[in-house]
Amino acid sequence: MSLKKVSHLSVLAKLAYLVCCLTFVVSVQAADLAAEASAEVVVPKESMFQAGRSYISRVSDRLADTVTEKSEELINRAMEVVGVRYRWDAELPQSGLDGSSFVGYVFKDKLGFLLPRKSTQMSRVGKPINRDELQPGDLVFFNTMRLTFSHVGIYVGDNKFIHSPSKGTNVRVDDLGSLYWDKRFDGARRLDGTDNLNDAERQELLNEVKNLKRKSRSL
Repeated sequence: MSLKKVSHLSVLAKLAYLVCCLTFVVSVQAADLAAEASAEVVVPKESMFQAGRSYISRVSDRLADTVTEKSEELINRAMEVVGVRYRWDAELPQSGLDGSSFVGYVFKDKLGFLLPRKSTQMSRVGKPINRDELQPGDLVFFNTMRLTFSHVGIYVGDNKFIHSPSKGTNVRVDDLGSLYWDKRFDGARRLDGTDNLNDAERQELLNEVKNLKRKSRSL
């Protein structure tokens, strides 16, 4: 082979090498830029109703403060649901809410806090408080149908509470001092991140969290 051809091939080889190097550098820079861009992207928050992003074990240190600080917002959200009809075992205002699902909906929608489904289970979340210690945002329980802790509402202040009473009624505000509710008052709880749930109940709650997260990912 002539020296001219060898020299020509050598130049081509060098050019090919340089092109490969440049391609590699550009690809690395592009990857770095993409990584930086993705790090700066702000992922929009999922609505609290779509996913129970917080639950007992994740908010144990801050829940009491959150309820206290946001009690006004919590009550305002609850008031927005006044007039929604009572419907047994329903969980959305559009279809109706029963006593415990009303309370669960307000806390999940406003604070992202997932409560157990049943009022009897809710009565084991948080710490018990006396009636004269009640503050807006506390849960109040009643013995209806001769069953302890069979009904629950949210204390709103001034001796009033908001709840979804029974079939044929709507979400409304009632007075704790009225003859009917005073006679059936069964205690109150302040949510502080603690609970007395048994293992099965706690696992049921965690399973619900997982299901909510799974649903949110598919949206």
